[in-house]
Amino acid sequence: MPYPQGLTPEEQLAEVKRRLGLPLVVVICGSTRFMTEMAEADLRETEAGRIVVKPACDLKSPHQLWSGLGESEAAALKARLDDLHRAKIRLADEALVVGDYIGDSTRAEIAYARSLGKPVRFTHPEVDPDA
Repeated sequence: MPYPQGLTPEEQLAEVKRRLGLPLVVVICGSTRFMTEMAEADLRETEAGRIVVKPACDLKSPHQLWSGLGESEAAALKARLDDLHRAKIRLADEALVVGDYIGDSTRAEIAYARSLGKPVRFTHPEVDPDA
C-alpha cells in the first residue's frame, strides 16, 4: 500500500511501526560516565515493555577495539558512533536522558531529538536544558 503524499520519512516509519504493532522504542542518551545507570534504565524500560537502544561503546574506558587507535582514527570512530547514535534517535519514539549531568554531546542529542518532535524524558529532570 503506497503512502499518502507528503508524509516525511519519520512519519512513514511511525506508521510502519504502528502497523506492525511494535512496542514503543526508547533511545537512552547521556554521558558515557553513566553507563551503569544506562544499563539499569535499559532493564527498567525493557521490563515496562519498551524496545531500548542505547550507546554501547564507552571510548573513555579501555577496550581492545579502540585502545590502540591513533588520534585521527579515534576521532573518526567517535564521529561514526555519533552518527550511529543520531540514527538511533531517529529510530526511537522517545528519548530518555540518564544522569545528573548534561555535557555538550548530550545537549546536542536532546536538541536533535526535540527537533524531530521526539518526547524527551529525564532521570534527573532538573538537568533539562530547556526547563
